[in-house]
Amino acid sequence: MTVSKNGIKVEIFGTEYRIKGDANADYIKQVAGLVDERMRQIADASVTGSVAKIAILAAVNIADELLKERLARESAMDKLSERLKQAEENGQE
Repeated sequence: MTVSKNGIKVEIFGTEYRIKGDANADYIKQVAGLVDERMRQIADASVTGSVAKIAILAAVNIADELLKERLARESAMDKLSERLKQAEENGQE
């Protein structure tokens, strides 16, 4: 299922949005669902009722998770490169 020219309707934190993009509709729904879930988690744990503050905190939370994943991937790639280098050195002896 692909996104039409008009986009796809999703609901995030009680508000309907029409999102356009190159990704398929199921993926866009999954992304919107993640944002909605994170906003609801923050709203449940927060005393602030401001949707803007909840959205910013959700964005910071998701960005933190993304950055940690990127750093973990970079670390894993560095370790893999080091192992490959060692294997090549051991194979040439």
